[in-house]
Amino acid sequence: MVQRSTLLAVSATQLAAQLAGHVVALRRRRHCDVPFLVGSPDHLVRDWLWFGTAFSAPPYLLGPQVWATARLLRGPDDRARWVLRWPGTGLTFGYLSERCTRLRVSPGGFDPVETPVVVAGWGCAVAMAVLARR
Repeated sequence: MVQRSTLLAVSATQLAAQLAGHVVALRRRRHCDVPFLVGSPDHLVRDWLWFGTAFSAPPYLLGPQVWATARLLRGPDDRARWVLRWPGTGLTFGYLSERCTRLRVSPGGFDPVETPVVVAGWGCAVAMAVLARR
């Protein structure tokens, strides 16, 4: 079983990347743009509440992650580990489906601010999904 401290560090880093992604998306007006839904740069905050931004998930997906991370801080918790696996898996596919994210990790799409946020968030989401497995 993976040490609790490793999963905690990955989850905390992923949450920090979400926060940074949210700030960057608001400042640069990067709205949600996935194959089945396109947000509006004029309604970023409203769209974030339901669909997220280009670089951050909506609050109803981050809430369980915060809860599970806090539970793991107190000690080993199988339920918290189980909860962290689902946002990790969902965010992994969420980052993959986001058009701006794919652009930032493609050759020639490097941006000194956005690319590190995307790589940290996506990488930690994958790690969280894998590490939270039993």
